[in-house]
Amino acid sequence: MRYDLVIFDNDGVLVDSEPISNTLLAGYLTELGHPTSYEESVRDFMGSAMHRIHELVQERSGQRLPVEFDEIFHARVFAAFQAELEAVPGVEEVLKLLVEGGVPYCVASSGSHERIRVGHRKTGLDAWFRDEIVFSAEDVGRGKPSPDLFLHAASRMGVAPGRCVVIEDSRLGVEAALAAGMDVYGFTTMTPEEKLVGAAGFFRGMDELPAILGL
Repeated sequence: MRYDLVIFDNDGVLVDSEPISNTLLAGYLTELGHPTSYEESVRDFMGSAMHRIHELVQERSGQRLPVEFDEIFHARVFAAFQAELEAVPGVEEVLKLLVEGGVPYCVASSGSHERIRVGHRKTGLDAWFRDEIVFSAEDVGRGKPSPDLFLHAASRMGVAPGRCVVIEDSRLGVEAALAAGMDVYGFTTMTPEEKLVGAAGFFRGMDELPAILGL
């Protein structure tokens, strides 16, 4: 199937940020008295918006995270991004083929606009993503697994949900895409296939994606 819009998740799909952010998140939660391993952070929070972290911690512990949690966490993440972040290998080649083929694309991320932009500037992906094709959970209020973000992106891009394909690497993202009525393909570098239930297919390297997209 040739799609009318390709929607990319950001963290772990465009930029190789998940190891960085989950290491920092696990460490910060542990500092605050909520012991969390890296593996638990990936399992519970990968692909989620910040509000989900607050909700799960309060649900499990009965305690609220401090009001400055988001600010401090993002400061740590952005500093680490400046030092370490790289684009996912091969993703620029995919974007080039999309442009050459005239296939519209965008990014729809659980991260904030600031987080997306910091990562894109560091990796050079800002050259491929102008502001009007960058969508964040901030735009809709409810992040993944709610379908709101993907439906918002499709609406703003003028494409029916059934003509969209989502590229995701998290369970929450796959659930959100399916709830939005979109096809979704799972990028399995960090999440095994069995965790991405409902995906139309899977791939381990960006060199496999052009064939999936019919480019």
